[in-house]
Amino acid sequence: MRCIYTLIVAYFLGVSMVVKMITPRQIRAARALLDWSQQQLADKAIVSLNAVARLEKGIVDSRASTLLAIQKALVKAGIEFLDADQKGEGVRLKSPKA
Repeated sequence: MRCIYTLIVAYFLGVSMVVKMITPRQIRAARALLDWSQQQLADKAIVSLNAVARLEKGIVDSRASTLLAIQKALVKAGIEFLDADQKGEGVRLKSPKA
């Protein structure tokens, strides 16, 4: 189902290559690694607090741009999203640059 959603989002956004969407669990885990509140993430991504809360609960926002803004803010803060494999999806902080 998630793959279908990703393809639909890519189609409507006119994205030529498929962008991997992050999951609600990855958003929560990324916030925990950064020690950010939902409000801090909302501020960094320039989205509403309600949008962050809804996405973390798994309620898909009507605008894919909201999810992409959240993902971009987390990546900018140093989060790396790990693809789902046999062990499940994940997140980690990139190692600091020397």
